[in-house]
Amino acid sequence: MNMFSLCGGFIQPSLELSLFYLTFCYVKTSAKFTFNHFKVFWFYFSAVPLGTTAKEEMERFWNKNTDLNRPLSPHITIYSWSLPMAMSICHRGTGVALSAGVSLFGLSALLVPGNFESHLELVKSLCLGPSLIYTAKFALVFPLMYHTWNGIRHLIWDLGKGLKIPQLYQSGVAVLVLTVLSSVGLAAM
Repeated sequence: MNMFSLCGGFIQPSLELSLFYLTFCYVKTSAKFTFNHFKVFWFYFSAVPLGTTAKEEMERFWNKNTDLNRPLSPHITIYSWSLPMAMSICHRGTGVALSAGVSLFGLSALLVPGNFESHLELVKSLCLGPSLIYTAKFALVFPLMYHTWNGIRHLIWDLGKGLKIPQLYQSGVAVLVLTVLSSVGLAAM
């Protein structure tokens, strides 16, 4: 007697019926549970169709929310801002900005005529004041320093240290202070 004849052909039996079949096989043979029974059992469960597709579930979810007049999602303005939250967003933003900057710098080296020295000479010939040059250098180095110091902070978190709420605020302030100091120092070079 196999599972399909026990269940009347190819009808999808329930879990209870499958367990009954396994128990029946064990009692009938008065032997230990064999691999053949196990193989039939897993073959059977791999043949069971899924209930719904992901698309059907999503449609049901959105239809229910539309019927209940729920908003699409909570807006960012409902959250009270905190230092760790703002620093997390800024860390992601500086990462994207630095990646884009490096990519654009590399593309400009390929596409823009001239070489790097000629572009530096062009900037020097504009006779910009030292305060404007210092501000531009600070604006260029600040995202790099912020992302570097905050990245070190993340590495410390990966070690399992500094994860309590007061420590998050302390390390956040330390990152901001180190960012400003190192940016001021590098821009002065």
